[in-house]
Amino acid sequence: MNKKLFIIFVALLAILIYLNLGELSFDNDIKSADCLISVKEMIVRGNSFSPYINPDTKIKALFNYYDCHEIKRGDIVLFNYAGNKNPLLKVVKGVPGDKFELREAEGGWNIVINNKIVKNFEGQPYLISGNRYKMLALYEKDYNGTIPKNAYLLLSNQVGGSIDSTRFGLVDKNGIIAKVEI
Repeated sequence: MNKKLFIIFVALLAILIYLNLGELSFDNDIKSADCLISVKEMIVRGNSFSPYINPDTKIKALFNYYDCHEIKRGDIVLFNYAGNKNPLLKVVKGVPGDKFELREAEGGWNIVINNKIVKNFEGQPYLISGNRYKMLALYEKDYNGTIPKNAYLLLSNQVGGSIDSTRFGLVDKNGIIAKVEI
């Protein structure tokens, strides 16, 4: 009896894995419904995610993932920034419909999403000033404190900002080219 239950369990587990992962092909592409996701291993350059993700760390980039999946807060993504030849590694901190504001704090301004101060991977609040504050303040004013459809707030792990939304503002979904797995 235990052997039969084990075989049934393994069969059910195999079916669940198949349904959750879709078909796996030999050329590092994942097919899921009408979606073809291209998987590419890449090496992190730069330190805007240190110490969470250090330079020379290998990551998996799932290109075209967002053709079939929703971009979620907390996703680590590659963003195609015209100012760089290589895509930028960022984390999604704000999604369409989120309430967005800048709140004055000692030494600068905190970024606030849905009435919570946004923090990096180490739990430190983002604190911006100068031109970085001015950039995001324009979006806060223009969109009445709500992130619009197809727009996202992308940040690095550096609490003072880096080449991220504190420099180039909210980004369009089309600029987000891959989901990243570490």
